[in-house]
Amino acid sequence: MATQVPPKHRNAMRVLMFPWLAYGHISPFLDLAKKLADRGFSVRICSTIISRETINKQIPEKYSASIKMVELCLPKLPKLTTNDLPVNMDHIVLKTLKLSKSNFAKILKNLKPDLVIYDLLLQWAEGVANEQGIPAMKFVVIGAAVFSYFYNSIRKPEVEFPFQDIYPGKNELMKLNELIAKSSSEEEHDDVDDPFAEGNIQIMLMSTSRTIEGKYIDYFTKLSNWKVIPVGLPIENRVTNDVDNAEVIDWLGTIDENSTIFVSFGNECFLSKEEMEEIAFGLELSNVNFIWVVRFLEREKRNLEDVLPKEFFERIGERGRVLDKCVLLSRPEPTP
Repeated sequence: MATQVPPKHRNAMRVLMFPWLAYGHISPFLDLAKKLADRGFSVRICSTIISRETINKQIPEKYSASIKMVELCLPKLPKLTTNDLPVNMDHIVLKTLKLSKSNFAKILKNLKPDLVIYDLLLQWAEGVANEQGIPAMKFVVIGAAVFSYFYNSIRKPEVEFPFQDIYPGKNELMKLNELIAKSSSEEEHDDVDDPFAEGNIQIMLMSTSRTIEGKYIDYFTKLSNWKVIPVGLPIENRVTNDVDNAEVIDWLGTIDENSTIFVSFGNECFLSKEEMEEIAFGLELSNVNFIWVVRFLEREKRNLEDVLPKEFFERIGERGRVLDKCVLLSRPEPTP
């Protein structure tokens, strides 16, 4: 049965959003969808059935008519998100999504959106949209500092990156160059689109703020042919009664403002035991308060006691919290 569109949304400008499957990408798309809905747009978010629960949970009742999910059918494969997938296997997910071009084209034909906003990792979506006369715009969910650095390194390697405050050290730079060279030479990455590819519309949305990253936005614009529109940073407005959240927030209330470090490497980074031990020793030696969110692959069945140094919790005492899931913080103390 076709979805019934409320009268006040029938003449609204229709936008189809197509995020990459990782939560760190879906979340900024959802935040932008709410901002567009507040301005009278009708938004559809295209993703897989596995992402449906995550997306629907993040759509408040007030947006239930203006923001909806559209399911993209994929080739028959095991459950497909990046939630428990090593980063070096992401190309499999990218390739599978690309194989769904025809299904994506059908969605566009049925919905007839006025605009497609796609993730920078899904460059092929622009071509599918343009074939139907639909304009498409890239959305970059990482900050301008990181994006401008990688663009500079890959597209303009002869130009020295001018901002020394984020310039990697010699060891980091060597590893980064090796990673870039390996990625570009491996056959398994042949089907992965160029995230820096130019499009018919040289306007790029970016999840950042000019107040925070104005100089990096200006530098990237000067270095490339793109006009960048910063759409702000995603803000969590969820309310939770989770016991772990309450305990951490109560603990934050007992310490001074601006005295706490928040440590997290994202939901696609899984550290080795040795790496976790080094971070633990560093936090212990730093003598500052901290919240450290760690991630384990579900199939590994590890726990915190298995990977942290012996008697680590006894030595840090009440100075830190180590959690194996994300918490929602609503106090001002943590310093990212």
